[in-house]
Amino acid sequence: MIRTARRLERIDPFYVMECAKAAEEIARSAACDPARGGESMLFLNIGEPDFTAPPPVLDAAEACLRAGSTQYTHATGLLPLRQALSGWYAQRYGLDIAPSRIVITAGASAALQLACLALFEEGDEVLMPDPSYPCNRHFVAAVGAQARLLPSGPAQRFQLDAASVAAAWTPATRAVLLASPSNPTGTSIAREEMAAIVQAVRARGGVTLVDEIYLGLSYEAQYGHSALDFGDDVISINSFSKYFSMTGWRLGWLVLPEALVGPVERLAQNLYICASTLAQRAALACFAPESIAAYEQRRGEFQRRRDFVVPALEAAGLKVPVAPDGAFYAWADCSAHSADSWDFCFEMMQRAHVALTPGRDFGPHAAARYLRLSFASGMPQLEASMLRLRRELT
Repeated sequence: MIRTARRLERIDPFYVMECAKAAEEIARSAACDPARGGESMLFLNIGEPDFTAPPPVLDAAEACLRAGSTQYTHATGLLPLRQALSGWYAQRYGLDIAPSRIVITAGASAALQLACLALFEEGDEVLMPDPSYPCNRHFVAAVGAQARLLPSGPAQRFQLDAASVAAAWTPATRAVLLASPSNPTGTSIAREEMAAIVQAVRARGGVTLVDEIYLGLSYEAQYGHSALDFGDDVISINSFSKYFSMTGWRLGWLVLPEALVGPVERLAQNLYICASTLAQRAALACFAPESIAAYEQRRGEFQRRRDFVVPALEAAGLKVPVAPDGAFYAWADCSAHSADSWDFCFEMMQRAHVALTPGRDFGPHAAARYLRLSFASGMPQLEASMLRLRRELT
């Protein structure tokens, strides 16, 4: 037998994918075959936009290939792309972010891995909310540190607050890792609370890391701010996958304190050389006026879907205690129908042929109570799904 590393013991299975496999198997069955009188499976379980990269981005990728401009880039990424991001922060958020503080990565996953490798080691503790995206805590675990999940309920918008951070801090605590807007809840941290969290962490000599991959998909002005506004010591993780509709291109970025750029660059050089050159050159077109106009139209469409889905879930007895203000997820309470969201989601796959995600992945606190619905799918699919859920539940 091949002996595997002990670190694997700290990495849980990704149950979202287990559920997805089960949904796909049911979708192939006779019950979901329209030719036999069945109804096709409707997938509201995976967080991937139904929009793809707009034409200027596709044209830029094709031009890059035809010109043969596919050689390695600098480990920190193409300077024009870093400059474009700097300009985007200035235009959209009023922030002065030097291009030298931006590191282009192979998706937000690589950004989180690099940040964790640069900052954490055995014995360190990182505070995170429960619920939160499972991969984020596994990046912490993979470097030997421990993610400490703090239960966060509706009163806290399923987020951490400064008081809970201060109360939970121990000599082993090194950082907080937040996400605003969050996956799975779609909720954000209010500006005043984010400022208080950053100050609480700073006062204790810690580091604040904020996953902002859904920040471009904020729907409420009071939450559409970047944590970078609260000091150059804040680390932001971002991605071209969600707002910029480039999921499979695997392109993200970090905004770092200047002192961390060199260490992260050294790690990137050794671990993967650079992010995809093709993706980087294509991403330059994301900032063209016609691309931004398309992205803003799509953001409006996601908001329209949210405004449809949340009341529809409530009508089916699936209460959404905090309406999402960003991203494309609703965190719904299914306890009126089942004692376990895992069982409930599998039951809905079988009866309604609607694939949802149970809460198990996102942390143990109230995991049996909540499920995640993704409204990244188009309105016809969402409308059909809500009709089926109401049919089965009311």
